Amino acid sequence: MDVDQLTGSPKVPTADPEAPMAVVLLSGGMDSLTAAGVALRDGLALALIHFNYGQRTEEAEYRAFLRIADFLAVPEQRRLVVHTNFFALAGGSALTSSKVAVPAADLDSKGIPVTYVPFRNAVLLSMAVGWAEVLGARRVYYGAVSQDSSGYPDCRPPFIEAFNRLVTEGTKPESGIQVRAPLVDMTKAQIVQAATQMGLPLEATWSCYVRNDFACGACDSCALRLRGFEQAGIQDPIAYGRPVSFGREAARERVRRLSVLLRALTQAS
Repeated sequence: MDVDQLTGSPKVPTADPEAPMAVVLLSGGMDSLTAAGVALRDGLALALIHFNYGQRTEEAEYRAFLRIADFLAVPEQRRLVVHTNFFALAGGSALTSSKVAVPAADLDSKGIPVTYVPFRNAVLLSMAVGWAEVLGARRVYYGAVSQDSSGYPDCRPPFIEAFNRLVTEGTKPESGIQVRAPLVDMTKAQIVQAATQMGLPLEATWSCYVRNDFACGACDSCALRLRGFEQAGIQDPIAYGRPVSFGREAARERVRRLSVLLRALTQAS
């Protein structure tokens, strides 16, 4: 998917009820919302699958899912909510275990953070592909982002390519199902721009890893979201507790802007 083509998208269309179908993994975040918008723009009718898996913000994400599904006018029979306690039982992630704290954002880190849920996307995509095969849908969309993200291994192009080979081998020959991640090479700023240009309800989305009432503003996901809106030059429509700094690069940019402003004020006086 061409990034320029995405960010230049028209307002999100209404799906033709007779159109071919796509299953979209809709967590309730802005990435999955934008992936759903792209599927609609591609001329596909939506079937939405959502997972409650014991994540800290399960309540807020489910609330966001319902608001988005209503906005997109997806009928009840094409909304599937799956409850699984596997990830909570397995542990190993700050998102699903009360024994592992969610750290403050560190957007300069190159390692895989403790908020990574081991092999989550492979498990969830497997369920989505199974439902797609039942529905006769040939496309599964999910909002993986690799370029401007926390560095999760199951959000990278090689994972998507490998998973599609698995889908081909593990489904009926006539199924023809393909997993697509249309945002994988986009930055958060480009995603914000694309969602805005498609008329998608970013105010309905939830990104925070910690809270269910208002976004904490301090975790990695909040930081990535806030930086994306800042770089896109668009006001984030949701409420935050306390904002985060975006690392050394953004700090240097703020210093540069302040220096320019001070020089301008000095010259004006």
